[in-house]
Amino acid sequence: MKYLLGIDLGTSGTKTVIFTQDGKPVASATEEYPLHQPQNGWAEQHPDDWWEAAQNTVSRVLEASEIDPGDIAGIGISGQMHGLVMLDKDGNVLRPAILWCDGRTTEECNEITEIIGRKRLIEISANPALPGFTAGKILWVRKHEPEIWAKCAQIMLPKDYIRYKLTGVYATEVSDASGTNLLDVANRCWSDEILEKLNIDKSILPKMYESADVTGYVTYEAAKATGLKAGTLVVGGAGDNAAAAVGTGVVKEGRAFISIGTSGVIFAHSDKVTIDPEGRVHTFCAAVPNAWTVMSCTLAAGLSLKWFRDNFCDAEIQKAKELNVDPYYLMDKEAEKVPIGANRLIYLPYLMGERSPILDSNSRGVFFGLSAIHGKYDMLRAVMEGVIYSQRHCLDVLHEMNVYPEEMFATGGGGSSPLWRQMIADNFGFPVKTSTNKEGPVLGVALLAGVGAGLYKSVEEACETAIRTNPPQQSVAENSEKYNKVYAIYKGLYGQLKQSFSELAELEK
Repeated sequence: MKYLLGIDLGTSGTKTVIFTQDGKPVASATEEYPLHQPQNGWAEQHPDDWWEAAQNTVSRVLEASEIDPGDIAGIGISGQMHGLVMLDKDGNVLRPAILWCDGRTTEECNEITEIIGRKRLIEISANPALPGFTAGKILWVRKHEPEIWAKCAQIMLPKDYIRYKLTGVYATEVSDASGTNLLDVANRCWSDEILEKLNIDKSILPKMYESADVTGYVTYEAAKATGLKAGTLVVGGAGDNAAAAVGTGVVKEGRAFISIGTSGVIFAHSDKVTIDPEGRVHTFCAAVPNAWTVMSCTLAAGLSLKWFRDNFCDAEIQKAKELNVDPYYLMDKEAEKVPIGANRLIYLPYLMGERSPILDSNSRGVFFGLSAIHGKYDMLRAVMEGVIYSQRHCLDVLHEMNVYPEEMFATGGGGSSPLWRQMIADNFGFPVKTSTNKEGPVLGVALLAGVGAGLYKSVEEACETAIRTNPPQQSVAENSEKYNKVYAIYKGLYGQLKQSFSELAELEK
């Protein structure tokens, strides 16, 4: 029997899983590592911490599974997007990696926009210049750490450093590279125009592949460090959300997934390039050849509920300990008792500013309509509904781009809540599904490895073989009518408050 191995390089830790050919997990291991914040708003990690975690978790799953390493047909790697790893001519790390959540590059992003032009940048890279993306990080190092820049011979994304340590090859793939602001997303290659205008030498960028293409093979040195068999193939892999799309079966027109973790994401598959000229949502290359994805990101989705739990739900937390259940389970049960619309209370989930679709870092959280009749659980229900309204607002933008999902898969912590899933179904107007397999990104890249190894003819066939779904949660027409009325008010609130948000931000200074 042949097996597949997936490695998911996350921000908090690395997860490695061995799967059977039909997608069943055989052994899993996770290892955490620290995130460093040398200054306010900065976020860095040491790439060698990632590699140590990858070595250890691969060794552990091989030991736990008791399979012959030679039976692993291929390896796929997923991971956090947008980070910057810099190596010298000998392959040594020059500085800690600057991560996706690092906010130091606002000035550099403004510079990129000025040099290339906002409209032209979006036309080529399908996205505006954002502090999270890689290009701004490159310019920041060049400006602020010239001695490091002078030694830089190779730039890569986080997951690609693991690939380099496994194979000795400098390579990346189209889905992850889409989040650099350096990719010609429509043509799935590095943009010579952007690179020339930003004065970045193309030779320091890794070679580009499709996600299921074979990029290299495990070296003898890496085999010794991990327990893998030398010569095992490693495919392109995918960025975390593109990998999650494969891991949930979102690989065909009309499919999308919604993920409610700390942030909230809608990730829709499209067989053609569709770009929002205003840059409200992101267009990336899909892990499926000749396909693309449109992605929104609301910053404080699950974070809003966590904030409410931590500040207002001590009683539920204590009771959950006594009953040995998750506090969110008890919170769901209380929110269910509150009618749709939370007794005319609306929540705007802008605790961290907002990314999609309003792109306003000055925006802040709001309870609108608060009155003396409202209690804690009205506010709880309003928080949950407000998060879904924010996702619905993003879906409206997708519709403007002629991207119309008809099947929605719920993932992330929020996807485990029946109440939240029902809210999604009622607001979106179509069924919401969940996968029987909860592995998401790590399963996605394992399946990509299976395609590269020839176990499946295509990514679509891999998903059909390995992914099973639970019965869908259907929308209720009566509920939808009620939500529609509240959502119409929600959608108008930001425009009315925009100037006030800006004035509030000035007060903070």
